[in-house]
Amino acid sequence: MNCAQRLIQLLEERGVDTAFGIPGVHTIELYRALGDSRLTHFTPRHEQGAGFMADGYARASGKPAACFIVTGPGMTNIATAMGQALADSVPMLVISSANHRPTLGRGQGRLHEMPHQSETLAGVSRLSHSLNDPAALPEVLARAFAIFASARPGPVHIEMPLDVMDAPAPATAAPPARIFPPAPAPEALALAGDWLDSAARPLVMLGGGTAAYPEAARALVEQLDAPAFTTINAKGVLGRAHPLNLGATMSLPAARRLAAEADVVLALGTEIGETDYELDAEDDFQLNGRLIRVDIDPEQLGRNQSADLAIQADAGEALRGLSAHLPASAARDGARRTADLHRDLALADDAELAPYAPLFTTLNEVLPDAVVVGDSTGPVYAGNFLADMPAPRRWFNAATGFGTLGYGLPAALGAALAQPDLPVIALVGDGGLQFVLGELGTARDLGRPVAVMVWNNNGYDEIRRYMSLSDVPHLGVDLAAPDFPALALSYGCRHTRVGSQSSLHAALGQLSEADSPLLIEVDAAAWAASL
Repeated sequence: MNCAQRLIQLLEERGVDTAFGIPGVHTIELYRALGDSRLTHFTPRHEQGAGFMADGYARASGKPAACFIVTGPGMTNIATAMGQALADSVPMLVISSANHRPTLGRGQGRLHEMPHQSETLAGVSRLSHSLNDPAALPEVLARAFAIFASARPGPVHIEMPLDVMDAPAPATAAPPARIFPPAPAPEALALAGDWLDSAARPLVMLGGGTAAYPEAARALVEQLDAPAFTTINAKGVLGRAHPLNLGATMSLPAARRLAAEADVVLALGTEIGETDYELDAEDDFQLNGRLIRVDIDPEQLGRNQSADLAIQADAGEALRGLSAHLPASAARDGARRTADLHRDLALADDAELAPYAPLFTTLNEVLPDAVVVGDSTGPVYAGNFLADMPAPRRWFNAATGFGTLGYGLPAALGAALAQPDLPVIALVGDGGLQFVLGELGTARDLGRPVAVMVWNNNGYDEIRRYMSLSDVPHLGVDLAAPDFPALALSYGCRHTRVGSQSSLHAALGQLSEADSPLLIEVDAAAWAASL
């Protein structure tokens, strides 16, 4: 058994069942090993697509997939996707090749030669390791999966030189260790419980770290009778229309006032960062009450907002531990405070959000259980405020964190593989889709009824608006959109054009009529005129 074969065997032992990649001459041994394995391999049209597909798969399923990427240009191609996953704490295992060990660092102009490849990718990884000894493979994989299971997750990169990939590897018999995430200190739980129990106006902030624990999050919020913000990556944790759910509205003025009035704030698994709390870029999000922060990453406990009590722990462990330190129930008028804020916000009447409200009403009516995966585009920015999801892992996008264009379509394909029984919608703009048009071919290959909803406004409209507000001429933002019917036909996809709520309702109803992608082109100008 060579090292490439041993790698595949170890991945199977750890429950990895899905891999993404584009074969190359430097990864032939990996594909030889894949052929006899239980891993299912999917081929995107670009290595960036492989990374985004793995990202969508992990967000929708909660478990990592593998990416097999060729040396050099393959790794620079996937680096953007790794940056997005790193920013949003998404687990992803990236296996790359590297040139033969005797040639590394010698600048001989060999195929795909990339000086210091592992160091280059370290900036978008939780761990970037060069495997120079086949016997060390189990240890390195153990480190990767320890990060996925018990630390702040993100991409892990392991590079294997060609001569290591083909070298004999010992078949050690030790099974993978059972890994438990860190639990909060008992003294910290007791103190946090005392503060929360004595609070008159508690507030909870649920971040993406709570997405795996919706039942525990709902139980604690209800036990405290406390209004709860959810970040964009935690949307759906409290379920749809929960009476204590403030949604991802914390960057709006009325929500900031409510947060400033709280006497005790419990923040779990959230960066309290700009792309969730400072969307208006004012940098004035203030918490005046005592702040209890819970995060699996000890460094995060000291960033953005100073905590009065900082607890390093997994969010699920903290939620359950805090519940045990609190009375069974309390009456703090939480539902009224939540309802008052929603009335003050009046999101559906907001001038910037109102044009998109019928879109999300229609989605809820026709496909209430859908996974909606977004790019950086107007409807997604609005949906971060407006969308109300029935469960976590049903709404995620590239409008947070790294903020990459081209994310929506390939990430939606990864989500469709992870959740084959749920409808999946890629919500993208015409500008962002043109980053990854080739992935329509991947969508066709999968043979799944994924909806690709394209908000067509002939360019980068969000940037156009910013230019107008800043009195900057519209340079580089007016693009001619493709001929979408012809494009869909060339890739074997269905196509329909809509310009109103009723026509969108009818189009979404067609999604499950065939096992092929449905490209729904939303004419933005016609949509605005129909309102």
